[in-house]
Amino acid sequence: MTDAGTDARPILWQPDPARAEASTLAQFIRWLEAERGLAFSDYHALWEWSVTDLEGFWTAIIAFFDLPVSGWKAVLTERKMPGADWFAGAQTNFAAQMLRHAAARPEDEAIVLHSETFGRQVLTWAELNSRVGAAQAALEEMGVVQGDRVVAVLPNAVEALVAFLATASVGAVWSLCAPDMGHVAILDRFRQIEPKVLIAQDGYIHAGKQVDRRDLLEGIAAGLPSLKHRVMVEGIGQAPQGWSSWTRMEAAPQEPQFRQVPFSHPLWIVYSSGTTGNPKPIVHGHGGVLLEGAKQSLHQDLSAKDRFCWMTSSGWIMWNSQWGALGHGATVVMFDAAPNHPDMLEAWRMVARERLTYFGAGAAFFMGCQKAGIRPGAELDLSALRSVGATGSPLSQEGYDWIYGQVKQDLWLAPISGGTDLAGAFVCGNPMMPVRAGEMQCRALGNAVRAFDEAGQELIGQVGELVCTEPLPSMPLYFWGDEDGSRLHDSYFDTYPGIWRHGDWIEFTPEGGSVIYGRSDATINRRGLRLGSSEIYRAVEGLDAVMDSLVIDLEFLGRDSFMPLFVVLKEGQTLDDAMRDQIRSAIRQAVSARFLPDDIVQIAEVPRTLSGKKLEVPVKKLLLGGDPAKVVNRDSMANPDSFDAFIAYAKARAETVA
Repeated sequence: MTDAGTDARPILWQPDPARAEASTLAQFIRWLEAERGLAFSDYHALWEWSVTDLEGFWTAIIAFFDLPVSGWKAVLTERKMPGADWFAGAQTNFAAQMLRHAAARPEDEAIVLHSETFGRQVLTWAELNSRVGAAQAALEEMGVVQGDRVVAVLPNAVEALVAFLATASVGAVWSLCAPDMGHVAILDRFRQIEPKVLIAQDGYIHAGKQVDRRDLLEGIAAGLPSLKHRVMVEGIGQAPQGWSSWTRMEAAPQEPQFRQVPFSHPLWIVYSSGTTGNPKPIVHGHGGVLLEGAKQSLHQDLSAKDRFCWMTSSGWIMWNSQWGALGHGATVVMFDAAPNHPDMLEAWRMVARERLTYFGAGAAFFMGCQKAGIRPGAELDLSALRSVGATGSPLSQEGYDWIYGQVKQDLWLAPISGGTDLAGAFVCGNPMMPVRAGEMQCRALGNAVRAFDEAGQELIGQVGELVCTEPLPSMPLYFWGDEDGSRLHDSYFDTYPGIWRHGDWIEFTPEGGSVIYGRSDATINRRGLRLGSSEIYRAVEGLDAVMDSLVIDLEFLGRDSFMPLFVVLKEGQTLDDAMRDQIRSAIRQAVSARFLPDDIVQIAEVPRTLSGKKLEVPVKKLLLGGDPAKVVNRDSMANPDSFDAFIAYAKARAETVA
């Protein structure tokens, strides 16, 4: 791919010395010097050590954070991918770390919920602890034992957290779907893992409207023959016949008992997007997630003093990741509401009311705020807010500018990129370094992440495939049901043997920063010159009239590529010749005339996954002649009706080409 040219990216924020030295990362560096006799000239030297001495680094994470991991015979028996065996012989339990602050701080706030369905709820550490204990006892009365699967269809609310921690305490395996998912998508996931217990909420309120899911849940339960028990959280009514009430699960508050399990015992099963084919059931272990979450707290600068919220659906890996903050004593604020109801300021009002110190969300949310023209910093008291995170898709330089211009100037903006696959991040923030427009600050400690060209050579200052050359504790243990490991191998290791290929285009700067340019399997290739789709999006969506966009490069054997651009325009705007000229001019000036679209089409919505990612690959397959019923699973989409416009376009184009 082309050199993206990072020299022009300006510094938007510098940490003052007091904040940098007080950060959790700075404390870790000082601890390494005092306890391990290690000193590093700069962050890059620290990172190099962390990916070279894997044994030294990960044992340091356990010791520094006093994690409940003990009894290992070896840190890593063999450096290989896949199949790395971490901390063989060790025992742990993820839930023990999540609730460790209950004894010392029983009356402090552990959880705050903002929900359209339930209103505002507050749980102290003592209350959370006793509710988890009650739910654990109820699961054990149902016959749930270590290794059984407990699945749930619940929103980002207290009951989901309590049920998850109770499941983990027993040593059973947790799996969660969001309640707005379609029944086919949910069954495609849960059928693969044969659950014993289903916990679900009967309905919810979103954007002021009540949504009844009881009929859908009856169909899901009927489609899971392995079920022994059904439990209903009553959000809008009463538990129907055949379901027990969640209130009985919490009827006897008590201390939880944390069953010790092996380091690599399954903790949860999460899923690939499932937009094409059956979703991959990705299994992560107690120990790996525990270590990755602790390490991430260095990059998020979290401590027990924080009030933390990551605005997430319960179907996104960020739901799982937010508990890293809980494990380090922070108060976690859960937001289960429409962020644009009654307007785009709603989530920011919550940030102000709750005096959040850290607020994270998908990049699409911040870009939507920019397009809506809101000014949270001018209208609300955000004086407590110190840090903002973003992920899900690349945050453009304009997004950085909006946050620093309209949210707060003295703010650490730390976007991350990683994914469901590893329950963590490859590149992320560093509270001791400057923030440059459009860049993530550093490679994550312990993650040997690099950019490779097609020959497997490392690139600096050029865009290449994002790879990881050393194993990580939080990499998938396996895919459920993938007996011979072939599906796991084909997903990550078929391009560079023994090296993880993530499927993103990334550029690393000489200073150690990075920029994600989109999915490598949706690359634009115009007469041999390759480009990440995010560069087109930045140019097009920089226009005030364009709210969203999707670009697809169609490559035909024996023909030049054909590249249509689909745009969502601001209300009242139309795609006339003048608008097309504006769009082409923006691309010509910001990217290159080589990447001008062959067609520009107005649409109502860009199709997206439940986590907000644009569905570039399914649309590409459709426009290349794929069967509309097979190229995408609509139940895995946030807006399934949006695909109809592309089916119509594909049909019309096929007739024209023919």
